[in-house]
Amino acid sequence: MSGSVVTWLLVGLAGAAGTLLRYGLGGWLARATGGVFPWETWVINTLGCLVIGVLAGLFDRGALLPPSVRMALMVGLIGGFTTFSTFALDAFRLAAVGQWMAAASYVLLTNLVGFAALLAGYKAVLVV
Repeated sequence: MSGSVVTWLLVGLAGAAGTLLRYGLGGWLARATGGVFPWETWVINTLGCLVIGVLAGLFDRGALLPPSVRMALMVGLIGGFTTFSTFALDAFRLAAVGQWMAAASYVLLTNLVGFAALLAGYKAVLVV
């Protein structure tokens, strides 16, 4: 098991908070927008990307937070809120070092394979 027990606990607690925040905000947005378009997912993913971008920028500029707090914020809180932000940060990191083809491939493959996997899982349940 990597990381300290404190880090695991902080990530778990922050993850629960992020999940509850997503649940509350998503429900409110669905009611507010009528649920015709998945605005709740779009808003949550966009907010998560904004926050993880701010945090990554702060940490890259040398913001001094203990590693356990960094993990709690980025993996726990934001990861519980939306993992899409981590996907976007991974793609950004590739592009930021000039790996544009890898970034584009990652975005394309993640979306296409993710959609295909969802479809396969859905169809598998219908067959059983």
